[in-house]
Amino acid sequence: MTISVTRKDTQPTPFPSETDIVSNDIDIKNELSIRHLELLEEVRNLLKNYSSKPLDMVDALQKLCINHHYEEEIGLILKSLYTKMLNNDDYKHDKSLYEVSLSFRILRQEGYYVSADVFANFKQKDGKFDQEITQDLKGLIALYEASHLSMEGEQILKEASDFSSGALKEMVPSLDQDQAMIATNTLQHTYQRTSSTFMVKKFMKVYKGTPMWELAQLELTKVQSLHRTEVDQISRWWKGLGLAQELKLARNQPLHWYLWPMASLTDLSLSEQRVELTKPIAIIFLIDDIFDVYGTLDQLVILTQAVNRWESNCLEQLPYHLRICIQALFDVTNEISDKIYKKHGFNPIEFLKQSWINLCDAFLVEAKWFAEGYMPTAEDYLNNGMVSTGVHVVIVHMFFLLGGGPNIKSASVVNENQGITSCLAKILRLWDDLGSAKDVDQDGNDGSYVTYYMKENAGCSSQKAHEHVMEMISNTWKQLNAECLYSSHFSPTFTKACLNLARMIPMMYDYDENHSLPFIEEYINSMF
Repeated sequence: MTISVTRKDTQPTPFPSETDIVSNDIDIKNELSIRHLELLEEVRNLLKNYSSKPLDMVDALQKLCINHHYEEEIGLILKSLYTKMLNNDDYKHDKSLYEVSLSFRILRQEGYYVSADVFANFKQKDGKFDQEITQDLKGLIALYEASHLSMEGEQILKEASDFSSGALKEMVPSLDQDQAMIATNTLQHTYQRTSSTFMVKKFMKVYKGTPMWELAQLELTKVQSLHRTEVDQISRWWKGLGLAQELKLARNQPLHWYLWPMASLTDLSLSEQRVELTKPIAIIFLIDDIFDVYGTLDQLVILTQAVNRWESNCLEQLPYHLRICIQALFDVTNEISDKIYKKHGFNPIEFLKQSWINLCDAFLVEAKWFAEGYMPTAEDYLNNGMVSTGVHVVIVHMFFLLGGGPNIKSASVVNENQGITSCLAKILRLWDDLGSAKDVDQDGNDGSYVTYYMKENAGCSSQKAHEHVMEMISNTWKQLNAECLYSSHFSPTFTKACLNLARMIPMMYDYDENHSLPFIEEYINSMF
């Protein structure tokens, strides 16, 4: 059989003009925009009509990262639920383990205090959790999630965590593939301690085919496009500094630095803030590498003095590659201060400078310890190490980039109320120091809380030290939960951004046996 070819068929297909391509792109974007608006209203109507179990809908919206479109509706639902729980003692008695656990988690997560005693109804007379609920998969998952909103002194939530995790682990082998995946993901990545953007693709599978799923897909496409644009901006800025060429052994990871602001400042409108916050984070890593790898002790003393005085003249005694790094610090800080002043009417330069001074002072303390062969106590190391994480630098910059402190008095809040900052710094320092693997491309010498703790406790194995540190991290999370629940000094946007930073820490420091970060690699693949 032959194919008859006419003269028309032999003509080359005309290549579309640039105008046609642009026109098609615009048409596609317009269609997506119209569909996006339709879905927003469709989901809003679902939320309004989801009267029987509105909290299930709220949970879905949050896990799909589309809840920001419905803050007013969600606020009314939570306020109504909280009022019922306060005014009706029988309310919690009539609810299942799943319903009580979900209510507890979401209310606490959104700033409402709910007593942990709501879980006493699921205990037997002997004080142990009822064995009947060990077969309630949905309830156990919700209970385990809720237990991670615990604060200091809430023993019942510690018991709830141990009980639910043990029951889930026993149950996993007998579950079907989808159920096992959900249970395993919960045990590895609880909602409270994991970046919601990291989990969003996993949750999409659960809600596939629903209007919420379709809306979440469109949202994710928009987010990914914006992230790529922001990474391009940061890469151009970093390349323009020229520091990577001068410091070959220093970390050159603009994408990884950007992940912190990307995960913490999730509102799409905060694009400028994400880009600007990445810059001091990059400088923190750079200065850390200078102290750890490049500078002699004499040079590091001069460098720290220059930062304390905030004077470029003091840099003349340093070699060129160190001099341009500190000059970049000065320039970036001044530029960010100017931008904040133009946008918010307050110049935070003194606050930003002091945060850098504190950081370099802490780095110098560690450098002197190592040079002198001095072995600090674990407590002294941790106290100084919390400063040398750079967390305070990041928090102060983020506070002012988000419009905090329109005057000296209100600006001082960020230094006078450091509960959240201290918790973040402690969690980061301890995760970093667990030392399950060595950071790639780093040949310097860092101390470790684990090392100092083992030396102070003769006979302590590395496994026992690891368990001790994990317990410290868990207790610090309890403090952070309380700080976020009761803090009235900061805006909800700032507080949630801080919480999101804490959620990123395990992924950023949980190295596997190949010295790589599998969760971060997965995160990058899902978000770009």
